[in-house]
Amino acid sequence: MTVIDKTTREEFLSAMSNVANSVTVVTTDGPGGRHGATVSSFCSVSADPPQVLVCLNHSGNTANAVVQNGVFCVNVLPETGRDLATLFAGQTGAQDIDKFSDDTWGKFDTAPPRLEGVTAFQCRVRETVNASSHYVIIGEVLEIAQGDTAPLIYLNRKFCKTVALD
Repeated sequence: MTVIDKTTREEFLSAMSNVANSVTVVTTDGPGGRHGATVSSFCSVSADPPQVLVCLNHSGNTANAVVQNGVFCVNVLPETGRDLATLFAGQTGAQDIDKFSDDTWGKFDTAPPRLEGVTAFQCRVRETVNASSHYVIIGEVLEIAQGDTAPLIYLNRKFCKTVALD
């Protein structure tokens, strides 16, 4: 194991690539517009009350729209969701409005688009923390859609599948 006294950006990114994350698409809709972005920084904050957090880059349209709209949806992509992950990561050149043209998008009762058939968390923004290049957005979970598919995982800068270890 190598111990680094002063971390560089490259060393940090390399170490973080060894951390597995579920791949999600965060969506929002409202006065700030309909937007979405691929996010791997998503986790639970509290069960009482149910809260989650996501981290969104300031430079993207989605972060500012989530703050303005006050609502967002975290869609946990299934193992087959690689194309959606790259689409919402901006790697295809599609505009935000084009990203939602697929008919697999539905809505919760209160607005943000959600993918049909996947686990999704519809949230109201409770707190926004400005953390360097990103907003850490804490959301109160209002509705949940329970999917039955294994999640798409991002590890070592690659998309991966989960394998259960009995």
